[in-house]
Amino acid sequence: MKIIYADCFSGISGDMMLGALLHCGIDQQSLLNELDKLALGDFNFQVEQKTVQSISACKVSISSERRQELRTLSALMEILEKSGLDDIITTRSASVFTTLAEAEAKVHGIAVDKVHFHEVGALDTIVDVVGTVTALHQLGTKRLISSPLPMGRGFVDCAHGTLPLPAPAVCELLQGIPIYGVEISQELVTPTGAALIRTLADEFGPMAPMKVNTIGYGAGTHLLPNNQPNLLRLITGYAQDVDELSLIHISEPTRQ
Repeated sequence: MKIIYADCFSGISGDMMLGALLHCGIDQQSLLNELDKLALGDFNFQVEQKTVQSISACKVSISSERRQELRTLSALMEILEKSGLDDIITTRSASVFTTLAEAEAKVHGIAVDKVHFHEVGALDTIVDVVGTVTALHQLGTKRLISSPLPMGRGFVDCAHGTLPLPAPAVCELLQGIPIYGVEISQELVTPTGAALIRTLADEFGPMAPMKVNTIGYGAGTHLLPNNQPNLLRLITGYAQDVDELSLIHISEPTRQ
């Protein structure tokens, strides 16, 4: 069974998740062909190969020359329904958007159908969510496991004003999920990242017994203190039980 372990040692965001999946070997053009079905208009999908603390990684950036509208949840559902994407992709993407909208609605004290904000409607969020779901489907992922998530502190400026970290929506999204605090004044888990891992992860905890196939790193935007690499690591492979692993023989290097 194909499984993925999300090693979130520096948190998670939508672009980090998508970058790590591309670094695992997802074909960029194949992914873009699927994203074109969303009919979002022209947008720039840039994948940069970069090195973070001597580790090779992918950095994804999404931009557009035209001004983006503030889409509601119902508008996003309509985009998905008309896209012609695989039913599994549209259903799982819709679940992520709904989970995010419900958290934002609770934080701001409004009905879900009244949520109308940058975090759900922005172009990069749509591409990050649908791109991640599509890439996981293309990989044939049957099980996604995530490490506990680190929570930074401080404040972040966004469309809603200045908010404390972890962001209120992130706190809502991560209820019941293992988290831990770190002394970093930076947003480590974004609302999009929290919605993705909340909706798509099958479980949280240590890495399961597996035979590793590929390893990918997705780069974040900000520099972290103490030279901590701002990366998300995805480890893909095939589930094994302990007895099976004991039968796998790896030759030891020749001692000099």
